[in-house]
This record gives sequence, C-alpha cells and structure tokens, in this order.
Amino acid sequence: MSEAKLIDGKEAAAALRQRVGDGVASLIARGGPTPGLATVLAGADPASQVYVRSKGKLAAELGMASFDFRLDASATEAELLAVIEELNADERVHGILVQLPLPAHIDTTQILMAIDPAKDVDGFHPFNVGRLGTVAPGAPLDFPVPCTPLGVSMLLQDTLGKLDGCNAVVIGRSNLVGRPVAQLLLRANCTVTVAHSRTRDLPGLGRTADILVVAIGRPELVRGDWIKPGAVVIDVGINRLPAADGKTRLVGDVAFGEAAKVAGHLTPVPGGVGPMTVACLMLNTLQEAWRASGLKFSAAD
Repeated sequence: MSEAKLIDGKEAAAALRQRVGDGVASLIARGGPTPGLATVLAGADPASQVYVRSKGKLAAELGMASFDFRLDASATEAELLAVIEELNADERVHGILVQLPLPAHIDTTQILMAIDPAKDVDGFHPFNVGRLGTVAPGAPLDFPVPCTPLGVSMLLQDTLGKLDGCNAVVIGRSNLVGRPVAQLLLRANCTVTVAHSRTRDLPGLGRTADILVVAIGRPELVRGDWIKPGAVVIDVGINRLPAADGKTRLVGDVAFGEAAKVAGHLTPVPGGVGPMTVACLMLNTLQEAWRASGLKFSAAD
C-alpha cells in the first residue's frame, strides 16, 4: 500500500484566513462594524504571551480590530471578572478570548461562564456547549463552536466530502476537543464511538474506524496496527519529546511513521490541526460580528 496522503493544515488554514479576510472587507463595505477581537491574559507565561501576540497580529492582518488586555499573575478573580464585564458591554468587541491556563487562584469555570455567550469565540461557555450537543444533523452552526474541533471537522470535510455513514472513533473525551469533535461528527451523520484511557481493546476499536481522531495527550500512543487500512487519521496531539541533539521535537498522539504506511490520509504534527485552530478563532469572531450587524453570513456552512 502506498504512503498516506498528508492533510496540509497550513494550506487549509491559509485558505480559511483568506475567506475570513474577504468576509471582513465585505462586512465593512456593507456598512457593518469592524469585527473586534479582545484577548485577555493574566500572568506572564511565555507560551501564552506568544499565543496572544500571534492572535492579535493575525486579527489585525485580516482587517479586524484587536484589543489586548494584560493583568498581573496576582490579579484577583474580581479584577478579571470586571474586565470581562467591560468587554461584554463594549459594542466594538465581538469576540472575547481569555487565554488559558489562568493562575491557580482563579476559578476558570467562573471566568468562562462570565463571558457573553455571543462573544464566546472559543466556544467554551456552557450555553454554547449545550447548543452543540443538541444541534440537529446538518443544521447550521449559528453559534460559536470550539476552534480545534471545528478545524478538525473542516479538514475531514475537505478530505472526504460528505461524511454520511462513516464509522468514526474519537480517542479522547476532553471537553475541549474529544467531546465537541464527537458532536460535530454526529452532526455530519457519522456513527461515532468515543474512547478513552479506560476503553477496553483500544487497538481493536481503532481498526474499525473509517475516521480516527486522536486527542488523548499521550505521545505516539496510536501505532500503525491500530489503524484500518485506508482510514483518515486526524492527530490532534502536540507533545514535546527529547531529541538526539539534546533539544526537543514535537510529536503527536499517533506514531506518524507507522501510521503513514497504513492510513489513507493523515495529519502531520506540526502542520496539521494546529494552524486551523487560530484560523477558526478568526472565523468565529467574524461570524459574531456579522450576527451583531443583522446581516447574513454563511462562511462556515
């Protein structure tokens, strides 16, 4: 069997960013508001600072307004809630992103629940989680959807077209990825099994999947003999392992070299799902700006 075809997340994300940029220009040309994304960072975690900076830069490149709020790691929960209340009321802001993780003394659940669901462009608010869990098959996603799962869904649709009737196995049951991915696959008329660390015979279950999505946070857990020949494998994992030169290397939750010999299509790490996550954040922000304007927009359909 030939090597798996790589699913190029960078190329797909570039195309999505272009669509978003065009959508921003169209909204403004029709008299709508300039979409505004507010990022909120508490503390000075270096990785979080890089993520926030890159998101703000991309928003500006796409013609959006970018608002950046920084708080010290010692900031109280009340102070952070006050910032969110201010952003909820600000008509210039259509998306609010609170960078996680938050300092240990702040209750993350309370912070996420305080965000206006219509501005929750991460899709983490319980209101939006509930909407995703009850959306009918094929119904429009007219609310914010978690960005990584949405990116996974888009990559699968680009690769396979219609997903009707596919057997899909999702390894990982987190609220951030595994569960919302499963909901999106159900919406696309897949038959879905959600597996996790305590599932019996994970390798055997993996071999039943036409679509295998892995987001369990264990480096190279899924081996080549876990995969059905010709399956589409989406590796959401990002893990850093020691390299021979004393540095580190990024690997996914799938043993890439082994999987490439069995799968029909496969996402690399890096360069697979990751680039889609930020692009989908921009899409969510744009959609919320369109909805706030009362104009029609269907770029996610």
